[in-house]
Amino acid sequence: MAESPIALLRAHARQAPWNARGLAAEVTALVDAAGVRPTNASARAAPSARAIRFYVANGLLERPEGTGTAATYNYRHFLQLLAIKIRQREGVTLDIIRNEMKGVTGDALERRVATSLAAALGATVQTRREATDDDRLMSWRRVPVADGVELHVRDDSPAARDEAIVAMREAVRAALGREDIR
Repeated sequence: MAESPIALLRAHARQAPWNARGLAAEVTALVDAAGVRPTNASARAAPSARAIRFYVANGLLERPEGTGTAATYNYRHFLQLLAIKIRQREGVTLDIIRNEMKGVTGDALERRVATSLAAALGATVQTRREATDDDRLMSWRRVPVADGVELHVRDDSPAARDEAIVAMREAVRAALGREDIR
């Protein structure tokens, strides 16, 4: 059986803490896989370290631990940045996003992001008949990697663990190179 989108999203938490560049790279990987493209041309789909500092200064992201180059960001920052990018894709302004983010609990934020990114997280399971001697049904997980690229992992395989799925997806992305992932 497939892992929930929340469990797959939480697999990214093991990468925390991040510096601003690392957080931007982690979020960029997910927004690329999800095809997040803002409707507002002035808002970039892929966040940068500079954008993260802007979001902190303007109250969209909570302040990190530490300051300057020693600042570190945690899983909640990761969720907040994903939520910002998702809402921008929907054409929502930063002022509205800031107001929406006030008082949102971690659980509610996590559910929102997981629901929006379910396909990109590889939460889709399709069952298909595999040609075997006993003609049994096999359950497979489809893991979107980039535009036109996806992994197929059989659910009963050791590779179906959350950590393995994330590692394989990131390895394939790295092999493709950043310029090929759109």
